[in-house]
Amino acid sequence: MATPRYLTHLERVSGLGDEERARLEKVIKKFPFRANEYYLSLINWNDPADPIRKIIIPEEEELEEWGRLDPSLESDFTIAPGLQHKYDQTALLLVSDLCGGFCRFCFRKRLFIEKKREVIKEVSEELEYIAAHPEITNVLLTGGDPLILATSRLETIISKIREIDHVKIIRIGSKIPAYFPHRILNDPSLADLIRRYSTPDKRIYIMTQFNHPRELTDLAIRGIDTLMRAGALCANQTPLLRGINDSPDTLAELFRRLSFVGDPPYYVFQCRPTIGNRHFAVPVEESYVIFEQAKMQCSGLAKRARFVMSHATGKIEVIGIDDRNVYFKYHQAATFEDIGKVMSFSRNPDALWFDDYTHPIQETPVV
Repeated sequence: MATPRYLTHLERVSGLGDEERARLEKVIKKFPFRANEYYLSLINWNDPADPIRKIIIPEEEELEEWGRLDPSLESDFTIAPGLQHKYDQTALLLVSDLCGGFCRFCFRKRLFIEKKREVIKEVSEELEYIAAHPEITNVLLTGGDPLILATSRLETIISKIREIDHVKIIRIGSKIPAYFPHRILNDPSLADLIRRYSTPDKRIYIMTQFNHPRELTDLAIRGIDTLMRAGALCANQTPLLRGINDSPDTLAELFRRLSFVGDPPYYVFQCRPTIGNRHFAVPVEESYVIFEQAKMQCSGLAKRARFVMSHATGKIEVIGIDDRNVYFKYHQAATFEDIGKVMSFSRNPDALWFDDYTHPIQETPVV
């Protein structure tokens, strides 16, 4: 397999000038930088507002005091280091604290900056918990990025999960198809792994993260195709981000191209209030309008995404706005009884997160 040349120091990024590198050094002292030559080659260095640049290159705005390290309170649902169980049917395993690149808007950047690690090195204890909970039908491998692991290590984890009969779906959350598709294309053992463990009645899903249509290069599309031909199913998730995909036309193009290649949109997330992310955040109601205007330009297969906030209490879907109110629904919830609950709040055009809506007009359970 081709090994990418990972860059963790700005002096190795040829597209940056000396003065800019000097200004950004204080940023990467707080929030580390990591990229590779393939992904950096997608940047138009003549455009300071290039969206790919904004995804991967530090900005001084990251130092603005705003947000939290754990905005969705994942710590409240951590059963053991690296194991989260928030929703009945789904367990989450953090199996890596590295990625093909560090997204500047990452909501788990605590993994890269804290000395205490949350990822799993040995999965036995975590799998005992999953085996003892038959309600768990889905296991999500995440991090960091599971596909940064050697295929042999990934197979060790997946093979053990497959010994648990009630786990029907294994999800792998990964930006590697965008960051470094060579990882997929040049390692036949990865496709072999998927063929063995993605079966007609127990599938492996690859949850990709393409944030902008320019990431869908010919190589990236070949990588997706390789995964699907091996038996994986794909679906895409992206946050809605200022300066990256906050235009209806850009988001619509992303939706369409994803549907064309068989990696349909799944979730569009409101940018979480993570420390360092203020300049990426678009107000909730503006985000909803962008999302809906993008869907208007798409066919049904390209408009299946839901616009949600991954809140501490659950996945809160934004389902509508009118002149006075904004309407939410618990698409998923930490408290089972909340699933399906509809809420109505007074409009707040400055709200960036669910907690900014503090005076509900009504809360109506769905019967």
